[in-house]
Amino acid sequence: MRLKDFKLLIATVLTAFPMLAQNKLSGYVTNQNDNSVVANVEVYDKISGLLTSTDSKGYYEFSSEKNELTLVFYKSEFEIWEQEFSLDGSQTLNIILQPLQRELSEIVINARKAKVFELNRLKDVEGTAIYAGKKTEVVLVEQSLANLATNNARQVFSQVAGLNIYQNDDAGLQLNIGGRGLDPNRTANFNTRQNGYDISADVLGYPESYYTPATEGLKEIQVIRGAASLQYGTQFGGLINFKTKDPNPNKPIELITRNTLGSFGLYTNFTSLSGTKGKFSYYTYFNYKTGDGFRPNSEFESKNVFAHLGYKFDEKTSVSAEFTHLYYLAQQGGGLTDRQFNEDAFQSNRERNWFKVNWLLYNFKLKHKFSEDTNFTFNAFGLNASRDALGFRSNRVDLIDPNEERDLIKGEFRNYGAEARLLSKYDIFGKKATFLIGSKFYKADNKEQQGPGSDGFGPDFDFYDNEYPNYPDQSRFEFPNLNVAVFGENIFYVNDKFSVTPGFRFEYIKTESEGFYKRINTDAAGNVIFEETLDDNRDFERNFVLLGLGLSYKPSTALEIYGNISQNYRSVTYSDINITNPAFAVDPNITDEDGFTADLGIRGNYKNAISYDLDVFGLYYNGRIGFVQKVRDDGRTISERGNVGDARMFGVESLVDFNLKQILGMTNDFSFNYFVNASFINSEYTDSKESGVVGKKVEFVPDANIKSGLRFGYLNLMANVQYTYLSKQFTDATNSEVANLSGVIGAIPQYDILDFSLSYTYKRFKLETGVNNFLDNSYFTRRATGYPGPGIIPSAPRNWYATLQIKL
Repeated sequence: MRLKDFKLLIATVLTAFPMLAQNKLSGYVTNQNDNSVVANVEVYDKISGLLTSTDSKGYYEFSSEKNELTLVFYKSEFEIWEQEFSLDGSQTLNIILQPLQRELSEIVINARKAKVFELNRLKDVEGTAIYAGKKTEVVLVEQSLANLATNNARQVFSQVAGLNIYQNDDAGLQLNIGGRGLDPNRTANFNTRQNGYDISADVLGYPESYYTPATEGLKEIQVIRGAASLQYGTQFGGLINFKTKDPNPNKPIELITRNTLGSFGLYTNFTSLSGTKGKFSYYTYFNYKTGDGFRPNSEFESKNVFAHLGYKFDEKTSVSAEFTHLYYLAQQGGGLTDRQFNEDAFQSNRERNWFKVNWLLYNFKLKHKFSEDTNFTFNAFGLNASRDALGFRSNRVDLIDPNEERDLIKGEFRNYGAEARLLSKYDIFGKKATFLIGSKFYKADNKEQQGPGSDGFGPDFDFYDNEYPNYPDQSRFEFPNLNVAVFGENIFYVNDKFSVTPGFRFEYIKTESEGFYKRINTDAAGNVIFEETLDDNRDFERNFVLLGLGLSYKPSTALEIYGNISQNYRSVTYSDINITNPAFAVDPNITDEDGFTADLGIRGNYKNAISYDLDVFGLYYNGRIGFVQKVRDDGRTISERGNVGDARMFGVESLVDFNLKQILGMTNDFSFNYFVNASFINSEYTDSKESGVVGKKVEFVPDANIKSGLRFGYLNLMANVQYTYLSKQFTDATNSEVANLSGVIGAIPQYDILDFSLSYTYKRFKLETGVNNFLDNSYFTRRATGYPGPGIIPSAPRNWYATLQIKL
């Protein structure tokens, strides 16, 4: 759909935008014992979830399109208040809560909370975002028993169906997540955000996430699948939004410090300060990590600072500012061939390879409530960052480093943007509806330079052009990108149970590439026999409209039937094209990808005994970018990256969580859950100009992806066992079983992992410990095309950790 169609769609939607009144309920919550007000009481609709919370004066209010609600008022120190209530216009309801007769342990508080509602899915409307009819999953990090100190993604995302995760970083410095056939490398196929704003290097030109928020500072992680393309950007994967913890509303200062020791010299410290004083609130943390790594030549050091400052003018208007800085330096042991991995999975023949990241994010956010029915948010954000990679990279990764000049790639990322959203609830033809309109402006000016580094051993990230003028791989490029988007969605409630949500996104994208690269050939003695400098300037401008539709039917609290279909688009990353890599070549005619995703599923909560989400999905790719093996005129076989062909993936994703405490009739002193997260996917290339591709499986798609876990708690003691299994997957479109000399191409064998974790809380102290890869399996999940390889990057052997938390 082009611009003319888009204008017609906008005109049609805006004509249906009258804002009329809804049912409204308000009141105060007080303590039965002394009539004092009770702040931070959570008010729920037992079917749809959280409605609002009481403020510092014990006051609450909310609006709803429903006429009949089952209201639940919850605060951990009080008895739960629950009652069916009929809404009719504007009403007042004051609530008196009865304090509990005994102090509850942390596990009992969590058990009581989980008994009332499920918090692992997003409501139809949250803030100024619409999620009706979409597949949404929320990781409740604060309740997780994962190894948070190292951001262990295998555990943190254990209940998010179908994710494929690179597991080669024992410190959690980078997050590598894919799914449904999407390359997990640096989560580049998702739109990654922190508290609603972008954090990747360049959303369009280089959407890789070198920064990952410290999991110990997160409240939850929101995952919205491909249908998120309309509201958050065009990526096939959807959205991953990291939400940091909120400021403590009840204290002017709260200090939490966590210190972790672990295998291979691991030490981490996480210290946070939080509080609220009047209208001012804050949350800030410092996270430090250091270790030797589980392979030789793999030491690292990381420092991460985050600060959130908020000011609430009144009940309608608030502002906040956030600042994030990450610096880390890591030595990289390099990749392995299959032969090297089979001989010794943890060997390294690279001791001069280094990687440095310097990431600075900033954000300003305004929230304003025009009325009970109309909310507005404005987000301004920016990035000032760099990424430097230094080392000896040879197509033959088993070659010994000759200790000559190293290859140096420096990237600078400067971008800024703003996103505005307006959401309003209104009536149309006597039925309730919710309308969202938004716009985004994004400007990037990135730079990439490749050339000779020093011949030393340490992390020297300066170019040595004068010393090595004949270095063959030299280039310098600038990548100015511009993106303007307008998006909108509308929930039409046919009745209280059924809703239809159409949406659109208009995109204007202009990506440019301005620079040059050199071709230099030398003879055996190092004399230049051929040299030329080639300018490579590109200008690619396009605009288009993406459309989508979501459906939701909720006949009861135990069942929701949902479905959606949305178009997707992914811009080719010019920065990758213009980097010389000895492990592969790039097709000069590489272009953008497009397609669509669709979901149809059922989910719900049956009597607080079983929580489930069963989903059938399809993902259709046109011009999918991948690798194929090609024979050159000189007889050499190389890997080439380009538009391989059209592909489709379809499968079943399921999560079933059994509340065994409820099923077995155990008391609230216990918690006992068992979950199964299973994904089964069929993938196939349906069309291609390349030989030997049609009918082959799509890369990074294991046929079976299963995670299962048992979680048991008694009072303040909790234990968790998790099992992970992934079947074999391929890394190139021709499904090569035999690896090449670089270790980049070849199959990734099936693997399974067992993790164990334990925690105990005593007053202000909490002890967490565990063993990851308990069975000490030797495996790998990644064949890296560049840094930290090229080649096979092993995953960690058995390792332990122990964390002591003190809260003051």
